Amino acid sequence: MKVLVPVKRVIDYNVKVRVKSDQTGVDLTNAKMAMNPFCEIAVEEAVRLKEQGIASEVIVVSIGPKACQEQMRNAMALGADRGIHIECNEFPESLQVAKLLAKVVEQESPGLVIIGKQAIDSDNNQTGQMLAALTDMPQGTFASKVNVAGQSVQVTREIDGGLQTLTLSLPAVVTTDLRLNEPRFAKLPDIMKAKRKPLAVMTTEELGVDITSRISTLKVTPPPVRAAGVMVENVAELLTKLRNEAKVIS
Repeated sequence: MKVLVPVKRVIDYNVKVRVKSDQTGVDLTNAKMAMNPFCEIAVEEAVRLKEQGIASEVIVVSIGPKACQEQMRNAMALGADRGIHIECNEFPESLQVAKLLAKVVEQESPGLVIIGKQAIDSDNNQTGQMLAALTDMPQGTFASKVNVAGQSVQVTREIDGGLQTLTLSLPAVVTTDLRLNEPRFAKLPDIMKAKRKPLAVMTTEELGVDITSRISTLKVTPPPVRAAGVMVENVAELLTKLRNEAKVIS
């Protein structure tokens, strides 16, 4: 069984994000980039399925500029077998990404698609669900546990009321939550081996998908600066401030 894992290049989560002076977007100049954390979890889960003998091949796919290949090589160092890079210099919207991935699914016929539930830059949480709809595959979102058995996959997902377990027929789409696993670190020998793994490059035109943007960004602003907290000596002083200054109690 093939497992397809889309990965996205984003600003490293440890980096303090800066907004451009003209407020048109986030300043990416000299910013450290990394694989989206939810995508790392998806890669780890796919590699574990391969180690268990359930998956025969793990394929990573990424959409974006040539620099995306750095994150794809990292995914291959973690255990993916090959990569597919859909090269474009634009930033496709969720539906366009889902349409491009649907074309790859049509070409590769994976038994399972494991995708991060959201990217930490756009934070949309849309692509996995849209991909499932476009490919007419069952979906299990926010997975905290995945168990493949025969021609079905059992997905335990986190919901407001606790945990919900779904059984999906393969092929299926699964989106990963934070508690699914702990991604491994790439070892130096694996990083060197990843440089020799096959990486195919194609364009959006070859896949026949229009990526013209249909959403306009009006303005991007940083969050307001929070006022510094105040230390109080005792509970009585706290109650006084809450009553007279904050006026949240009477």
